[in-house]
Amino acid sequence: MSAASRRWVGRLRRWAARRVRTGGDDGSALVEFLGVTLVLLVPTVYLVLVLGRVQAATFAVEGAAREAARVYVAADDAAQGAERAVTVVGVALRDQGFDDDAAGALALTCSASPCLTPGAEVAATVEVRVPLPFVPAFVADALPLEVPVSAQRVAPVDAYRVAR
Repeated sequence: MSAASRRWVGRLRRWAARRVRTGGDDGSALVEFLGVTLVLLVPTVYLVLVLGRVQAATFAVEGAAREAARVYVAADDAAQGAERAVTVVGVALRDQGFDDDAAGALALTCSASPCLTPGAEVAATVEVRVPLPFVPAFVADALPLEVPVSAQRVAPVDAYRVAR
């Protein structure tokens, strides 16, 4: 090895030794913070957003199904009951920030015919599909990126009501 090569090797060793002694990590904390933020914080925030929307949908469909069954059995006739049920479902869904069609989200089934026969039961089922937030339209068209949330409640028709 030539004298010039030995000098370069010596300089390189001294420079490396100084870097090891002084730490040589200037600026790496910022890079680590950004890496951890992107890897951990962003997915966590997205998960919280999704779970919040699903929880809001759960509150909406539970309340809507309960109230729809209740107002249906309290109505004077089946047509009035269906109209009132659709109205309360719309209010419950809008209250939680969902603009779904209330008539499409509600399904009413009866255990007897006609529906308001004394002693019968009326089941109200409400279903809402919660889209995942911040998903581009072209991806949502290709993949079903929605979470279905539904609830069902059964209300008895008063056994002492006059059949209509």
